[in-house]
Amino acid sequence: MGVYEAGVNGTDGTATATTCSCWNTSMRCWCRWRWENHQQQQQQHNVLRQRLVSLVFSSGFTFFLGYLVLYGSIGMFYAWLMFSKPYLRSTNAGVGLKSLGCQEDNEGSWSIGVFYGDSPFSLKPIEAMNEWRDEGAAWPIANPVVTCASLSDAGFPSNFVADPFLYVQGDTLFLFYETKNSITSQGDIGVAKSIDKGATWQQLGIALDEDWHLSYPYVFNYLGQIYMMPESSQKGELRLYRALNFPLQWTLDKVLIKNPLVDSFIINRAGEYWLFGSDHSGVGTRKNGQLEIWYSSSPLGPWKPHKKNPIYNVDKSVGARNGGRPFVYDGNLYRVGQDCGETYGRRVRIFKVEVLTKDDYKEVEVPLGFEESNKGPNAWNGARYHHLDVQQLSSGKWIAVMDGDRVPSGDPVHRFILGSASFAAVTVVVVVLGVLLGAVKCIIPLNWCAHFSGKRNNALLGRERLNLFSSKVRRFCSRLNRVPLSVRGKIKPNTWAGKLVLAVIFAVGIALMCAGVKYFYGGNGAEEAYPLNGSYSQFTLLTMTYDARLWNLKMYVRHYSRCSSVKEIIVVWNKGIPPRSSDLDSTVPVRIRVEDQNSLNNRFKKDPMIKTRAVLELDDDIMMSCDDIERGFNVWRQHPDRIVGFYPRLVRGSPLKYRDEKYARRHESYNMILTGAAFIDRTLAFERYWSSEAKAGRELVDRYFNCEDVLLNYLYANASSSQTVEYVRPTWVIDTSKFTGVAISKNTNVHYEIRSNCLLKFSDIYGSIAGRKWEFNGRKDGWDL
Repeated sequence: MGVYEAGVNGTDGTATATTCSCWNTSMRCWCRWRWENHQQQQQQHNVLRQRLVSLVFSSGFTFFLGYLVLYGSIGMFYAWLMFSKPYLRSTNAGVGLKSLGCQEDNEGSWSIGVFYGDSPFSLKPIEAMNEWRDEGAAWPIANPVVTCASLSDAGFPSNFVADPFLYVQGDTLFLFYETKNSITSQGDIGVAKSIDKGATWQQLGIALDEDWHLSYPYVFNYLGQIYMMPESSQKGELRLYRALNFPLQWTLDKVLIKNPLVDSFIINRAGEYWLFGSDHSGVGTRKNGQLEIWYSSSPLGPWKPHKKNPIYNVDKSVGARNGGRPFVYDGNLYRVGQDCGETYGRRVRIFKVEVLTKDDYKEVEVPLGFEESNKGPNAWNGARYHHLDVQQLSSGKWIAVMDGDRVPSGDPVHRFILGSASFAAVTVVVVVLGVLLGAVKCIIPLNWCAHFSGKRNNALLGRERLNLFSSKVRRFCSRLNRVPLSVRGKIKPNTWAGKLVLAVIFAVGIALMCAGVKYFYGGNGAEEAYPLNGSYSQFTLLTMTYDARLWNLKMYVRHYSRCSSVKEIIVVWNKGIPPRSSDLDSTVPVRIRVEDQNSLNNRFKKDPMIKTRAVLELDDDIMMSCDDIERGFNVWRQHPDRIVGFYPRLVRGSPLKYRDEKYARRHESYNMILTGAAFIDRTLAFERYWSSEAKAGRELVDRYFNCEDVLLNYLYANASSSQTVEYVRPTWVIDTSKFTGVAISKNTNVHYEIRSNCLLKFSDIYGSIAGRKWEFNGRKDGWDL
């Protein structure tokens, strides 16, 4: 008998009993659903755990993981070998100092160069003017003259410098520019000073630093006051600063326009002041393709918009965005714009202003006459240049500053994407190898694509039957898993053809892994020049050859002309019909000097047409990296009175005997550098070689048709008791004559015997060099008695 309970407020207990019964039923259903759901989840977890365990311990997964580790090890070794270069640590490879600045930046690696000309349309880089600082420095000084390292070494860490503007005070030049602060990643305004027409610059520091990004420091004079109008679009307004203590102390004078204008300048023309700038904040504005003009009776304002604003709202390649200071030449006004078509700041473009009134504006493009570099990333401005400030000096000559970058915008991101794609391709290669070798039975495990095999309720089964997508996925998995059987049927790994295919695929994996490592750790791929005391220079490359080695010469010129510091290539042609300079693929001038007599002495012949102090004597069958050449050049700049080269020899013993580099390595010292790959001072070396004291030696060279480099070493040693040679270890060297069969010295034994005779005769004439030697780490080893 059930228990009866009276209802509340006099009602009977029927309602309460019914409520309790429904509540109990709901609780039992909910608990049962929770239990079944828990059991189902537990079954799914068990299935997933079993699949994971079977996957980890499967032969296919072991193969996949093992090969990834193998490729990864190859990639790590490649990175260690190519980018850390441990084999160069004991040599004079450390020619540059790292600082907090000059970090890789997605905006680029901008630097600044100086140019001169008789007009704004005949500008030549500073290296073409043979500017040099003193007798002890290599000349000519070369661009760039201001870099991130210039500012960082002065105590102001910078990732790049750009947007240069000149301010001329008599014979003193002040250079204002944007610097990307390496710590705050914000643009500040830096300033430097030059008293030698821009050849060298003293970094004065940061002229302006706000809480927002600053760039484009347009500096001008008005009524005896010096003003700066930098871009401050991040602040949302165009601000004008006045110098309190030029050039480092500035104060805000006024806000000119409450618009976020970028790259703005002010010009006085026809009694009015005109302000040009771009406002990218408007709806429908085309970034880097918009230009507006404002006018006023004073540079301090107030400013009124031009009737035709926006003057431009076009494609970013047209040159609408300003790219520097406008200039007046022959009474005509010219505007500098920047072409951002291929990449941001690809190049500057010059526009002649034909009409500038309050109601109208017209301009036409004119050629600048600037010759772009073809050296690619090895040139400081090889990828882009987007800013120019050209001004006329009191002498009537023109001087200009221009920024440049060796890589396009977004290069680090681009390399990251390519590196990631390369690593992903390596995993595909590993899967293909596993399929061919039978270690991978299926591309996707079958149980990953099947229905859940545990207990299901009717609702779940109904949903699965209606899931057409799941059915399509299962069919796709089945078809994909039939691929391994089909591939193994066509390519049999046990045959020679199959093994060759496996080897090729494995090699492709190595190439992809090395490519990925290079994209991630190899930087922008540039083989840059090394500065000395903040300055760069250039050298002349000289080689001697004849008609049978034309193939070597073409490859030689194509490769070395793209090295950053090569100014000119001189080909000393000793025999046969010479090629035309146009037959050679070169990014620098090539001069073919045809000789009347086939003599090795021609290598060191005096040549007044050589414009650089440094000459690299380099045989036409020697190939090495531009980075090694640049390192060697930097070492020579530190020791211009020495023969600095890449092939050391040790002369010693009684009687003297010529031996190869291995002999010098075994004895860990050297006292001779072969001039088949060596830097020399053209004046010092050529004058010594053609002196009257060297006449007997030159006659022996002609008699043996050999030993010209040995003679030069004796002449250097005879002229000084200090160290006269310096060794630089190259990363790699290839002798291309091995592939062409046109080596000058085909019989090594005969060649060495002749050179041993030269050692004996030169020692009799000039004294022996066997008594002194230097260790490979640069320390003098003393004298042998």
